[in-house]
Amino acid sequence: MADYDEPIWLRPERAATGRPAVRSRPEITAAALAVADRGGLDAVSMRNVAAELGTGGASLYRYVGGRDDLLDLMVDAAAADVRLGDATGDPVADLVAVGEALHAVMARHRWLPELVLTRPSMGPNAVRVLDHVLEVLADHPADGRAKLEVFALLNAVVATFALNEHAGAARPGQAAAYLGHVAATGERPRITALLGDLAAADGTAAPDRRADALGRIVSGLLA
Repeated sequence: MADYDEPIWLRPERAATGRPAVRSRPEITAAALAVADRGGLDAVSMRNVAAELGTGGASLYRYVGGRDDLLDLMVDAAAADVRLGDATGDPVADLVAVGEALHAVMARHRWLPELVLTRPSMGPNAVRVLDHVLEVLADHPADGRAKLEVFALLNAVVATFALNEHAGAARPGQAAAYLGHVAATGERPRITALLGDLAAADGTAAPDRRADALGRIVSGLLA
C-alpha cells in the first residue's frame, strides 16, 4: 500500500498492481482544474473528475490517493503558469514582480487563493517559484528561515488580495454604501476622512495600488 503521508510527487505514478495504465497524473490534474474553474472547489471530487475524464470514480484511485491529492496537484499545476523574469538586483522590485505573477494566476483560477491560504503544498512547480525567490534574495543577509518566511508571506498576502477582489466583485458596493452612510452622519470623522482619501485616489488603477502595497510590505519584510 502507498504511504499517503508522503507527498504525491514522491509516490509512483500509478498503483503497482492492476490493469495497464490508461491515464496519467497530468491528464487527471487537467480534468480537476477544469472542474474547479467551472464549479469551484466544492465541485472537485473523485467522482466529478472521473466524469470529466469519462471514466468511473474508482479507477482514479490507481493514480491518486483521494481528493487531497487532487488539490495538491491542482495547486502545483497552477504554479507552473507563474511567469518569472530574471533577477535584476533589486529584491523589492523583483519580489513585487513575483507577487504580480502569482496574482495573475490566482485571477484565472478563482479557487486558488483559498487553497494557498488553507493548505499550502510544495511540488515541483512551487519549488521553481521558491528557487526564484531565493535567487532574488541571494545577496540579502537574512538566513534561510527568514527567506522562507518572505516566500510564504508573499503568497499569503497575494492570496488575500485576490480573495478580497473576488469578494468585492461578487458584492459590489455594499461595504462602500454602508461606509458612505456612516460618513454622512458626521459621527465618525475619521471614516469621513478615509472616504475622502479613497475618492481622491479613485483614479489609480487597482494593479498599481496592489503593486504599491506589495512593495511596502516586502520592504518591511526585508528591513
